Amino acid sequence: MSEIRMTGEIRTDYDCETTNLPAERWGEALFKIGDEEIVLEVSVEAEIIVALMAGEDAVWKGTLKGLKQILKGELKAR
Repeated sequence: MSEIRMTGEIRTDYDCETTNLPAERWGEALFKIGDEEIVLEVSVEAEIIVALMAGEDAVWKGTLKGLKQILKGELKAR
């Protein structure tokens, strides 16, 4: 059996909760709003890789370190 390297959780305001979803290499959360999709993907490699997708043509992918720098205003997203 593979090593569990991360776990995932999803919660909603309807008191729905799923916790301790095990993953070895990657996990993905998908939210659908009408025809729109928002996806968050996390991959555990040598570094933690994060991908954010809003539809098919709005995508950002980089390291967790880079995402933190963008959110703090230290970097601009490309």
